[in-house]
Amino acid sequence: MNFATWSIQNPIPPILLFMLLTLAGLYGFNKFTIQDLPDIEFPEIEVSLSLPGAVPSQLETEVARKVEDSIAGVSGVRHISTSITEGSVLISVTFVLEKAVSDALIETKDAVERIRSDLPADLESPIVSAARISNDSLMTYAVSSSSLNEEALSWFVDDTLGKIFMSVNGVGRFSRVGGVSREIRIEVDPVKLASLNVTAADVSEAVRRVQLESSGGRINIGQAEQSVRTIATAALASDLNALPVALPDGRYLRLDQAANISDTYAERTEAALLNGRESVAFRIYGSKGANEVKIAEDAALIIERLKQEYPDLTITPVVNSVTYTLEQYEGSMRMLYEGAVLAVIVVGFFLRDWRATIISASALPLSIIPTFGIMYWLGYSLNTLSLLALAVVVGILIDDAIVEVENIVRHKRMGKSTLAATKDAVNEIALAVISTTMTIVVVFLPTALMGGVTGLFFKQFGWTIVISVLMSLMVARLLTPLMAAYFLKNDSHYRHEEDGFIMRKYLDAVRWCLIHKKKTLFMAAAFFGVSLFLAAQLPAGFVPSSDQGYTNLSIELPPGSTLEDTLATTETVRKSLLKVKGIENIFAVAGSAEEGGVGDLRKGSMILTFLPKDKRPPQGVIDAEIRKILPEIPGAKFTLKNDGPGEDFSILLSGGSMGALTDTAASLEKELRGIKTLSNVNSTISLQRPEINIRPDFARAAELGITTEDIADTVRIATSGDFDPYLSKLNLDNRQIYIRVRMAEDELQDIDTIAGLRIPSRAGQTALSGIAEISIGNGPSQIDRYDRRRYVTVSADLDGMSLGQALEQAMALPSIANMPSGVKLIETGDAEFMNEIFSGFSTAMLTGVLCVFCVLVLLFKDFFQPVTILSALPLSFGGSIIALLIMDGEVNLPALIGIIMLMGIVTKNSILLVEYTIVGMKERGMERCEAVIDACHKRVRPIVMTTVAMIAGMAPIAIGMGGDKFRQPMAVAVIGGLITSTVLSLLIVPVVFTYINAAEGWFARRIRNINISPEESERG
Repeated sequence: MNFATWSIQNPIPPILLFMLLTLAGLYGFNKFTIQDLPDIEFPEIEVSLSLPGAVPSQLETEVARKVEDSIAGVSGVRHISTSITEGSVLISVTFVLEKAVSDALIETKDAVERIRSDLPADLESPIVSAARISNDSLMTYAVSSSSLNEEALSWFVDDTLGKIFMSVNGVGRFSRVGGVSREIRIEVDPVKLASLNVTAADVSEAVRRVQLESSGGRINIGQAEQSVRTIATAALASDLNALPVALPDGRYLRLDQAANISDTYAERTEAALLNGRESVAFRIYGSKGANEVKIAEDAALIIERLKQEYPDLTITPVVNSVTYTLEQYEGSMRMLYEGAVLAVIVVGFFLRDWRATIISASALPLSIIPTFGIMYWLGYSLNTLSLLALAVVVGILIDDAIVEVENIVRHKRMGKSTLAATKDAVNEIALAVISTTMTIVVVFLPTALMGGVTGLFFKQFGWTIVISVLMSLMVARLLTPLMAAYFLKNDSHYRHEEDGFIMRKYLDAVRWCLIHKKKTLFMAAAFFGVSLFLAAQLPAGFVPSSDQGYTNLSIELPPGSTLEDTLATTETVRKSLLKVKGIENIFAVAGSAEEGGVGDLRKGSMILTFLPKDKRPPQGVIDAEIRKILPEIPGAKFTLKNDGPGEDFSILLSGGSMGALTDTAASLEKELRGIKTLSNVNSTISLQRPEINIRPDFARAAELGITTEDIADTVRIATSGDFDPYLSKLNLDNRQIYIRVRMAEDELQDIDTIAGLRIPSRAGQTALSGIAEISIGNGPSQIDRYDRRRYVTVSADLDGMSLGQALEQAMALPSIANMPSGVKLIETGDAEFMNEIFSGFSTAMLTGVLCVFCVLVLLFKDFFQPVTILSALPLSFGGSIIALLIMDGEVNLPALIGIIMLMGIVTKNSILLVEYTIVGMKERGMERCEAVIDACHKRVRPIVMTTVAMIAGMAPIAIGMGGDKFRQPMAVAVIGGLITSTVLSLLIVPVVFTYINAAEGWFARRIRNINISPEESERG
């Protein structure tokens, strides 16, 4: 007794089992987290070091190299990437995937701490943290107010809105964009300071010593313990005017005698504009594993509540990436429903029996819903890849039920009772059903078990398919026989149906192929050869470009540009883009290259949000129009890209010699401009930034008792104020405000002001120009390092070109082919990920074929016939290639997934033919050709039914319903491959079977002859 017949005789246990599985699935579905991509935890550690005012070259020598060398000794380090800008070093350390994040964090902290004493004393405390928060924000909002000024609005965003949104479950970080921070400014007058024989550093140190609040120990009074606290802080900025400041020589003065005190805001380093109007914005980031849709829903409720509580506030959504995630989710579910309905309609058309159709159709929900429960139990989410997996299998899940129901109906037409027909049919088809299911399982199992970053992303994809297919097998072996036995109409009378015209023509074609075997195989080989030729004509890509409803534009001005210059350029760009149809809002940030990037006054970014899809052209058309306008704007570099994968074309060159590295990068940049399909070609060759160099006269300084540190402190404090940790603070009820001593902005417009700064010495004070040479020089504005070597990135906008094509053309350029020995090409970013995915999928495909062969050998207990079954695989590729060429597609990730899927489906069709042929020969005693023709006659119907059902399930995706560009290449590849492989395998597999069967017979005879001894031969 097998499971199928057991379930017929014992209906209650399987019914109860699937009731529980269905309830678990519904519970899991309601609890699912909805995300764009699976939640991946990379062992990545970030080290942030800050030394305000230090130039990149100084930071590279004194900080970056030392920290990198120390971190390199940590076990499991894969790559070290460093970005150095003025005053800041950001080091990103990537570990091998096997490294636990907690271990990586602890060991990296220890590595930094070991060399802390070797780093500059003024360096702020290093911040070492694990990257547990998504680098991309979920939502960005712009805020304006009719009653609050910019500083008050900025604090409202920081304090009130920050606390509200950080309390939302799943929010990992909240950050303000633009705006200003309140600050007490003490602007010293250099003339008054000189007359009083005082420096700005003296004033800053005196204010810090006076304006403070400090603990003073404990005392016991009246048999009770009291703490002692020294309080010497001003309550208002105006109170600082009369503050007596003690000077080093014993004198003192009122602060307002040497400075102007104002309650203002800190130097602006970033500005945000929405449609040309100054604004304050904020970004919301999700934590790892957060439900993005739930965060967006909670945020929307909070925004509505804030509008009611603060009617003077205007909160405008700038960009919401969750909208795209939700569109993908809703589109996937809609495609799932439509594909299922179409598949059921196809089954009903072929079976023409509403009872049989219901039995077959029930396999879909009974397979998918329990799968949701197991996915939830495994901690999976509903994301692009898990939903893609369900879209892949929607046509497969019904296959086993179709095959069984069709076989049951055929047996009923032989005159058997429903119960007898069901038992005979399910037993007859058992091996075929189990074989087809297990082949699909082992085809996708290697995908689920892939290693590396690819494996992390596609783990949920592979396991979702494996689980759902195994659930469909359970349905086919437990519920389908049970439902057929008790639900199908018991009309047990013999019905002979004459073959139709199509069936007769098909059988005639099979007979012709069996007669002309060599011609048939030659034509099959020719088709495969043409397929390989056509495959070489297809471009290679990563993933199709997506329409996310917005695009990002990065702006870079020459070094030395001010924030006002960047603002002016962003405004010029905005006005130029007003004529582009489809753009709704333009959000610009000056002083930041891009979201999450290191701040730089000469860099800016713009988010261009589009109108709804039904009111504008496609995003590709809008992007093309923008690219036409950007070259008309002088004095800036531009980079236009989406947030999706496959949009980043960049080449990294690394080398020890900056001269060779710069020359190679410049040549490559020039050659890339010659590729017409690339636009906005840029490089990070660090343009020289202007700087004022002060070179002390050591002999003269030593005579006066002046150290280099004295000079540096005096200049730094006079021009930008002391380091933040050393500043005194004004204490308010809910925050502290920095009190900064420095010179006024209008005093810093002339180099003579710097030359005239007074430096304390043994002889009183000395002008800076008397002990140092002051000149205007230059230095790198930014230094990028990769694995402890400098590197340069050359990037470009693809402008509709596939990533694979762009890389292929770039690799053929002379500057790459003839690189100097000291320059190395680094594969990183989308290019590295694309190659890793293609390599992983190629290995998975080969492993899948081997696993399919092993499974078939075990199930058929035969090494020969699995070769017959696998002979249909090459026939599927040609159809996929032709379909992709017709649709002007490319070989990309979704197309590869479709080809892997075809491997399982095509094998399934061959199994149905070969298995029944073997049954005919062994159990019915038929001749080989007779058994082949009988198998074709009996099995063509379920093969065609399952194929058409699969095509119907994929059709909505293939024709682009819902604008789903990501899944479309997969559906096109599957449908094209299904059409050709089904037609050809129904003709080629019978021919291959005859050859393989004949070879098996010859081999068996040879083995028997070898085993017969000479004596036995003589007696014979």
